[in-house]
Amino acid sequence: MRIAGIFGLFPMMGLGIRAAFWPIILAVWHAPSLLSRSKVLSTLVMTHVWRACGSWVDERSRDTKKALITPHAHGIVLEIGPSYGLTIKYLDHSRVTKYVAVEPNVLMHPELRRVASAAGYSEDAGTLLILSCGAEDISDILSSLPAPHPPIDTLISILSLCSIPAPQLTTSTLITEALKPGGQVLLFEHIRSDMEDVAWWQRFWTPMWGLLFDGCELNRPTHRWIKDVGGWAEGKWSILGKEGEPEELMNFRVGRFVKAG
Repeated sequence: MRIAGIFGLFPMMGLGIRAAFWPIILAVWHAPSLLSRSKVLSTLVMTHVWRACGSWVDERSRDTKKALITPHAHGIVLEIGPSYGLTIKYLDHSRVTKYVAVEPNVLMHPELRRVASAAGYSEDAGTLLILSCGAEDISDILSSLPAPHPPIDTLISILSLCSIPAPQLTTSTLITEALKPGGQVLLFEHIRSDMEDVAWWQRFWTPMWGLLFDGCELNRPTHRWIKDVGGWAEGKWSILGKEGEPEELMNFRVGRFVKAG
């Protein structure tokens, strides 16, 4: 792997550290017990990091996400880990009847709600639902959605399957229990490289990377797990980047899979 690639994560890590450093110092100063509550602290770090980094990441992948989401998302859309609602602007409001956001970080909910409302989705109108559970809480998700089940037409994950708990079980159960026959999964994720030298460095950096990005793992073979769910009428992953370019630690794939009817 190229030397430049090995350290390619540093610009984003540096941006994240600068965004989170003083807010976290102040939070710990006022509540020292945060130091013993690693999950709460990690969530707080991610709140500040993604506020600084999210728009930057979104801008770099704008055309890719527009091509993936805008022409395909329809009906009842469920998004896993939408954070501050960056995906919402890619939805075609005339085709999406309800937007369901599964976002366990409640600190992001006010901005998520504001962005959704600005795009025409509201809780009062029944076109917006924000859930504070995680993607792994399938029973809570299903109990919050209208019958008949399964209720979801489009399941979206944008850089979220890298950090959800029990990813294989969670994704397969969501697809089986929540996605309608004929429904689709739209994915923009980073995955474990098939090149062993790149994968080694992904494993090496993951612990440090995960501290900043709420447990995000660089080396999950998400592309294989989605295929292994089975029962697809159609579907494929596409590699981002130009053919022949060396792989980077953030190894992106775009996928669209349609569940058999």
